[in-house]
Amino acid sequence: MSSNKLSHTVWEWKYHVVWVPKYRRKIVYGRLRKEIGFILRRLSEYKGVTIIEATACVDHIHMCLSIPPKYSISQIMGYLKGKSTMMIFEKFSKLKRNFKGNSFWARGYYVNTVGLDEAKVREYINNQEIEDMANDKYELPDPNDLF
Repeated sequence: MSSNKLSHTVWEWKYHVVWVPKYRRKIVYGRLRKEIGFILRRLSEYKGVTIIEATACVDHIHMCLSIPPKYSISQIMGYLKGKSTMMIFEKFSKLKRNFKGNSFWARGYYVNTVGLDEAKVREYINNQEIEDMANDKYELPDPNDLF
């Protein structure tokens, strides 16, 4: 069991979070998927949040995060969703017309504490995209149609 340290605190908090694009659009693929991954990694680093595991599926994001106790989960989720929206719309301005209200992500998110089941949660996150494809049997649109 590895713990993290701040000046007066030793902690180990891990969360499994899931959130979706507005209207649950199947839009996270290709170039946008890579950019979202880069953005979320960079934003997490700024706040000292460790990404333990993450997968960007076509219509949702799964992450296992270790968040310092100086932040609440709602602060971090608001920060990640809000800042990433601004960065996504800045880089992919054509997307802005498809999302009303300058919001790329839908309101809300799912969160669960990981606890002792970290290995199961990490495995679930790693296999999520494969399971979604098998269950949904959806076809990915051509990534060049967006840009």
